[in-house]
Amino acid sequence: MQKILVIEDNQNVRENLAEILSLSNYQVITAEDGKVGVQKALKDNPDLIICDVMMPELDGFGVLHILSKKPKTADIPFIFLTAKTDKTDFRKGMNLGADDYITKPFDDMELLDAIEVRLKKTQRIRKIFDGSVSSLNTLIDEARGKKALEKLSEEREIRHFKKKEILYQEGNLPNKIFYIVKGKVKIYKINDYGKEYITEIYSEGEFFGYHPLIAGTKYIDYAATMEESEICYIPKDDFTTLLYGNRDFSAQFIKMLANEVEEKETQLLSLAYNSIRKRVAEALVNLEERSPEGEDKISIQRDDLASMVGTAKESVIRTLTDFKSEQLISIENGLITILDLPKLKDMPN
Repeated sequence: MQKILVIEDNQNVRENLAEILSLSNYQVITAEDGKVGVQKALKDNPDLIICDVMMPELDGFGVLHILSKKPKTADIPFIFLTAKTDKTDFRKGMNLGADDYITKPFDDMELLDAIEVRLKKTQRIRKIFDGSVSSLNTLIDEARGKKALEKLSEEREIRHFKKKEILYQEGNLPNKIFYIVKGKVKIYKINDYGKEYITEIYSEGEFFGYHPLIAGTKYIDYAATMEESEICYIPKDDFTTLLYGNRDFSAQFIKMLANEVEEKETQLLSLAYNSIRKRVAEALVNLEERSPEGEDKISIQRDDLASMVGTAKESVIRTLTDFKSEQLISIENGLITILDLPKLKDMPN
């Protein structure tokens, strides 16, 4: 059951909304003012928010401003409900990122239709980040369709790559981002002595290569396939159209970037303070969690695993042998299967 948060200071309106939504099979959470609404949005993670504009303590514009800055709530569809019809207020709300603006008194069906449209669009956006290329193409076409005189991009075909193929190199200028339909890609840097260090591994349903495109800089690392892969190229113009013209899409990217910052901080702390044994365990857990659903065997070259951990290949092989003897993993034909995930996650330093 989808969850809707109603933020409304008028008790009669709030109870009326709650009744209409409950009868339409939505789970309803209510808040009597903006401050309480922000707290409940952060705590309960609703699928959609309906918010009055004029409220004491914190008005609807303030609620939207706060929630749109937080990765946890930035992508929640937001509908303003107001008795005011001033165009200035309408434009202010839409500029802040509101998805719709419904005036009081409202028609029940108008409200329910607006909610259904927003929820469906948000679901389609989230499918993109869960691995749906067709949803991505549809969304790009919709966004670019607003510019009738512009020709739609023809570069969104899926391309096939063999294992160890280079996708881009340090110093190249970016003109696209990449989306993995199938396979795995490693992002790595090479030091002055030619030693490789893997900074990230991406798998099915994930984007990569967007940092320099957003920053307007050259690539500062390398990208190569780790196995046979299918990758969709998304041209720069299509990506920027979505990023700057679609609130839902940009909110998902905010979430993704925020998560990456946390992961990088954890990775740096691990390199600085954790033992090789713990770092190998963390790498295996990371690979397991990012494997496609239903795939329980980890396929990775020992050189690549050593590059992830930041140590010599021989040290990784010794550690894997230890893990195997402790029945934490099994190894067959080079493929690793995790037998005791909790112990690997709680590996002492």
